[in-house]
Amino acid sequence: MRVLFVTSEATPFARTGGLAEFCGSLPIYLSNQGINTDIILPFYRCIKEGGYSLKLVIEKLRLGLGWRWLNFSVFQTYLKENIRVFLIEKDEFFDRSFLYGTEKEEYFDNAERFIFFTKAVLNFIEHYNESWDIIHCHDWQTALIPVYLKQNFYPQLNSIKTVLTLHNLGYQGIFPSETFSFTNLPANLFSINGLEFFGQINFLKGGIIFADFLTTVSPTYAKEIQTPHYGFGLDGVLKIYAHKLKGILNGVDYTIWNPEIDPYIAINYSNSNLEGKKICKEDLLATCGLPIDLKERPLLAMVSRLVEQKGIDILLPILERLMQKGVCLIILGQGNKYYEDTLKSIAAAYPNQMKVEIKFDNILSHKIIAGADMLLMPSRYEPCGLAQMYAMKYGTIPIVHHTGGLADTVIDVNSEEKIGTGFKFYDYTAKAFLEAIEHALFYFEQKKEMWYSLMQEAMRCDFSWEKSAHEYLLLYQSL
Repeated sequence: MRVLFVTSEATPFARTGGLAEFCGSLPIYLSNQGINTDIILPFYRCIKEGGYSLKLVIEKLRLGLGWRWLNFSVFQTYLKENIRVFLIEKDEFFDRSFLYGTEKEEYFDNAERFIFFTKAVLNFIEHYNESWDIIHCHDWQTALIPVYLKQNFYPQLNSIKTVLTLHNLGYQGIFPSETFSFTNLPANLFSINGLEFFGQINFLKGGIIFADFLTTVSPTYAKEIQTPHYGFGLDGVLKIYAHKLKGILNGVDYTIWNPEIDPYIAINYSNSNLEGKKICKEDLLATCGLPIDLKERPLLAMVSRLVEQKGIDILLPILERLMQKGVCLIILGQGNKYYEDTLKSIAAAYPNQMKVEIKFDNILSHKIIAGADMLLMPSRYEPCGLAQMYAMKYGTIPIVHHTGGLADTVIDVNSEEKIGTGFKFYDYTAKAFLEAIEHALFYFEQKKEMWYSLMQEAMRCDFSWEKSAHEYLLLYQSL
């Protein structure tokens, strides 16, 4: 079986978030299970500057984009020895500083860029001397691929099946109606049963309707997106196509996120010897400029984009209370400027307790996951979430909102049965969030032996990609 991942990002080549981790990890584990897996990406500037070994595969293929005819070339590199990565080169669209837009705004021509990418991928497959059995698409950027195949635009590719993974329904690729002309699709597809969405074009809606199968990144999220609260206007469509929708939990690459071998932390440790975690905590305090003599206090952390989805709006109202309780807090992330400025302002008022780093820093994120006592994830919604799974492997206890993948991966502490891997709150309010933190602090400060057992239980959890890859293998075989 041959599978082609079509995606707008994949680690280590181009990354803005969890989509890249997924597309840079799952192909490796699928390959380990005997599936020939390749990846195709736009040839972004960051890839050109990445120093990868490249080979020109096809030069000057031609396609129509609206009224224009455009040429493009395809290059090839490797993710692993047996996993090829094809790169669609078109500098007009992809030779830019960012993948989708600047920190202030999205690129004005994103619709045109990813319609072009979609067509270029299919043109490449049509002209290449190899074929694939399944095209695995990801999010709105590649959601039009099933539309073109089902509309018989590429008759030679009719036997190919498509899977579309919905990583985050909050991003759907919604553009003005005039964008539809770039697709060159028949006019009848701009309708309620096609790509039309409240007078605009919706890429993701098209993919949902025409893909052979749909997946999301956790079982709970698959159910949630069929409700108005989480469906972002597509809940009705998803209910209609629920028969071809399944939630498969994302995995963790334990060759990267593992305290026993992590090269970025002060000292390696395991669940049979947690002394190293204390050293990692001291190192984290020192790295962030907080007093090391506070090492006995609870150290809370958050590694996240600073946007509304991640629950910053229910964190801000309780920060003063947390500081008054004497906890330490480290926040790493960037996003909404109001959130950034407000967090920095509060941190300035508590310089010995709170540190805010407005950036993405991979090494620091490893130090935080290893050194913190607790990880805060108060997400309004969370399709899967990876940080809570990383944290558990390092004995850092997650405090999470019961939603999406957080609901599927964290077992709430039950003091009567003495089981659990973290602390949950069920109402999306600052009050409920604070109560969950206070519950965790009580265990940390008053029930040391139970806290130690909780850490060990969390570290025993297995969210490896092997499980997810096997589920995808079974899915592919069923198509």
